[in-house]
Order: sequence, then C-alpha cells, then structure tokens
Amino acid sequence: MERGNSKHGPRIDEQMSQEVSGLVQGPGTGGSRVDESRVPEPAGEDQPETTTAPAGDLRTGTPQGMSSTDVEQRSRLGRFISMSALPGDRLVLIASARENEAPDDIVAALERLPDGTVYQTVSEVWAALGHKNETTRW
Repeated sequence: MERGNSKHGPRIDEQMSQEVSGLVQGPGTGGSRVDESRVPEPAGEDQPETTTAPAGDLRTGTPQGMSSTDVEQRSRLGRFISMSALPGDRLVLIASARENEAPDDIVAALERLPDGTVYQTVSEVWAALGHKNETTRW
C-alpha cells in the first residue's frame, strides 16, 4: 500500500479549522457550537435552581472548629513568622515578624504572648493568642 500526501490545501485547512473552533475556543466572540440538545434547560418558574450542593451541604475549605475568617487571620499571622523562628519563644517570634516587615497589629499581638513559653507551630502561637484551632485535622 502506498501512502500519499496527507496535507490539505489552504482552503480545506481553513474550513476544517472553522469546524472545530467552537470546540477549541469554547464560547466567546464566535459563540459556542455546542449541539443544542446538550445545553441544559433552565429551571422553570416554580422549580428550584440547580446546585452542586444537594440539600445545601456545601463543603468549604474551612476545617471544623474554625471560621473562614479564623483561617485567614491565622494564615496572615503565619506569613510573618519564618520557619527558622520555630520553635521559638516570644522574643524570637517578634524578631522574626519585624524582620519580615509585619504590620503593627501582628507585632502587637505577638507582644501579648507570655514570656518563657516555646512555641513549636503557628497553630500553637494562634491558640496562645486566644483563638481557636481546628477540632479535627482530616
């Protein structure tokens, strides 16, 4: 069997490119070329909207025992405490925060920590500042 040239001419290449552009680019300036039978119908007037969380049980990234604000604030605290500062006491943590140009409220919070306690993790520092950590890890 002899193989011939599989190249197309410029006109056929352009035509083939236009046929798959909706699949490659998705909906956009040219619109989508999705088969109409595959587009879901909108909910009726008396029907609930579709959701990815059946029965309202939407899973979030927040662990049990903490709110999303708590997670954000603990993460913000951890950004200014370098790994080399842990384990460390109050003075080491304050020095690390200042070295990392922490805002005044972070430094003030670290200054409230009791003297003589060595903290192993940012979670321990967070708990010593009077905040809650997660109740279960996984």
